[in-house]
Amino acid sequence: MTTQIPPQTRQTQIKLDYQAAEYTSFMDRLKQWLFNGYASLFYLFLYAPIFVLVLYSFNKSRFPTYWTGFTLEWYKILFNDHLIGSALKNTLIVSISSTIIATIIGTMVSVGIERYRFRAKSAVDGLLFMPIIIPDIAMAIMLVVFYNLIHMDLGLYTIIISHIAFNISFVAIIVRARMASLSSTMEEAASDLYANEWNAFWRVTFPLLIPGILGGALFAFTLSLDDYVITNFTSGPGSTTLPIRIIGMTRRNITPEINALSTMMLLTAMLLVPLSLWLQRREDMS
Repeated sequence: MTTQIPPQTRQTQIKLDYQAAEYTSFMDRLKQWLFNGYASLFYLFLYAPIFVLVLYSFNKSRFPTYWTGFTLEWYKILFNDHLIGSALKNTLIVSISSTIIATIIGTMVSVGIERYRFRAKSAVDGLLFMPIIIPDIAMAIMLVVFYNLIHMDLGLYTIIISHIAFNISFVAIIVRARMASLSSTMEEAASDLYANEWNAFWRVTFPLLIPGILGGALFAFTLSLDDYVITNFTSGPGSTTLPIRIIGMTRRNITPEINALSTMMLLTAMLLVPLSLWLQRREDMS
């Protein structure tokens, strides 16, 4: 015998179900609004100071908090400052030299770890992450102690060596990710066609690694360009780089010239980092 549900009870149940669905939908929308609001405030907190810095690099007034009008005068002063020019020259020497050497060594390390087996492989794999894990201040102190032990004068050479030391890890990790995605069947096919190990790597593997190598090199160049802590500890007379120069200028007075210089470095980093990420995505799609 089936029990008949009264129509009034059925309508009440439908109404309650509808209200519950509306409440659930409202709570979902509220959670989404709260999340979007929190994310917006978070990004505003991060990027609002950068926007203000860029804006006031075009300010006519020497006072960074008082807007008087638009001008490019501070960029002209920046380009005519010989101290800035010298710091830029040192920065480019350090960044380009360390990037080239770190890219070569990092690529070789990646290939060795991914393609060969040896006893110290686990130890080398662990050491590869040390410069990323160790705080910059600790690494800077260790490098200074090392240079003192070998009686090496501080200067551009010590900065370059220091940058190579931490750039190798970043390059190796990026190139290694590319190596892990490659199959060894293409190298085996090249070997079947009587290509030796070197020719198989140079003609088959290396062209496939180029996007990862370029991405790692651009990332290393950006890190070297912006580094301050390690550079400050390992620099000597006549080896001032742009980050050190900027910090020195801010200790006296913050002027729109500093904002202009920071804006130039910011734009450089904003161009290099997305380019590096684009190359890495391109390699993943290939």
